[in-house]
Amino acid sequence: MKDEATILPAYKPPKARSLLEPHRLFLMAVFAGIFACAVIYMRWDWLPKYQDRLIAGIWQTLVLLFTTAFFGFLLAVPLGLAQVTGPKPLKWLANGFCTIIRGTPLLLQLWLLYYGLGSLFAQFPEIRQSFMWPYLRQAWPYGFTALMLSFAAYEGEVMRGAFAGVPRGELEAARAFGMRPFTMFRRIWLPRAIHRSLPTLNGETVLQLKSTPLVATITVVDTYSVISKVRQDTFLTYEPLLLLALIYLVLTGILVVAFRFLENRIPSRGA
Repeated sequence: MKDEATILPAYKPPKARSLLEPHRLFLMAVFAGIFACAVIYMRWDWLPKYQDRLIAGIWQTLVLLFTTAFFGFLLAVPLGLAQVTGPKPLKWLANGFCTIIRGTPLLLQLWLLYYGLGSLFAQFPEIRQSFMWPYLRQAWPYGFTALMLSFAAYEGEVMRGAFAGVPRGELEAARAFGMRPFTMFRRIWLPRAIHRSLPTLNGETVLQLKSTPLVATITVVDTYSVISKVRQDTFLTYEPLLLLALIYLVLTGILVVAFRFLENRIPSRGA
């Protein structure tokens, strides 16, 4: 007698939880009370004077975030692929790069690039007389490079796991249909790996946003740098820092919502 096949029920995603649950209503009420007290009892007369600088600082932060995340992800894809497919020398190089960048503080990398490499460039007359010197003498290229390499190293490890986690049956089916390696990579392997890495990519992007204030240590004027200037000029502590926390909280919320929307737009069956 043949065994009857076990039919598993179709997966049903859990229902979204309502915002009107008691504990959430309580937290919203507490937050609203704290916000009202901050607005009423704290000093905000300095805000109109610095609002233009704050807008420019937020713009600088967003530019750093999206450009470093974009180019870092473009670098992370070959890093992850090299660790999965080899050859061994390339695999060792990619693994070593990710290990060194992930194993050292980002602030140390930033200072080594700015104070080390930046000072080294100034010693060569050929570089000082080239068209690149007006850019290399500034701080933002070194901040951009440090943030990009950091994002690439962390996301490279994520992509390594995502590439390795794509079911081999899908790749073998593509080969059976006669797909060329690059076509298979472009149409099947890479999209499936990106889909699998989206939740982690969301977290890495949020962490990248929280890493951008470090560029203020090399004189890049971002949101944190403007808030530090406000504190020096007004001798206020809590109001500028609370505003800084609110700005980053709003930006983080926008990022999370955007990634959730993107995840929901992509079919997840079999992922």
